[in-house]
Amino acid sequence: MRTALGLILGLSIPFLSVPAEAAEQQRIRGEFIDTWCYFSGVMGGPDAVQGTAHHTCAIWCSAGGIPVGLLAEDGTVYMILSINGDDQSASGDTQLALAAHTVTADATVYRRDGLNYITIESIVEDEGIINMTHEDYGVIPPFAIPDPAK
Repeated sequence: MRTALGLILGLSIPFLSVPAEAAEQQRIRGEFIDTWCYFSGVMGGPDAVQGTAHHTCAIWCSAGGIPVGLLAEDGTVYMILSINGDDQSASGDTQLALAAHTVTADATVYRRDGLNYITIESIVEDEGIINMTHEDYGVIPPFAIPDPAK
């Protein structure tokens, strides 16, 4: 037990000493995404797991605790830490309602160890779901559409 605890503490202490870059205020336009499917490729490439093709799965993943991200127009992915002061970044009602929506947000951006994080102070504009990827990719995953015969 002591060895395992020592190993965990020994591995985590160097990470704690790495300072985060200075936070900066930005206005970011992008789409709320399911980070698991986007980064893992489990449901296909990045284009297939955006917009209408992946909307239902994005809701399921968020409700299941998968972190929600914002895919900016320049391709940067930001892990969302909070929206309007609500730190329930996975499975919160706000995030579930915004799955696959394209928004413009005023946010504080934090960068650490090559990762991008944001706290969204306000959603300036919510354009809804405008990325019509189902026309190219169908519905990902395909079982997301209920079978009316059952």
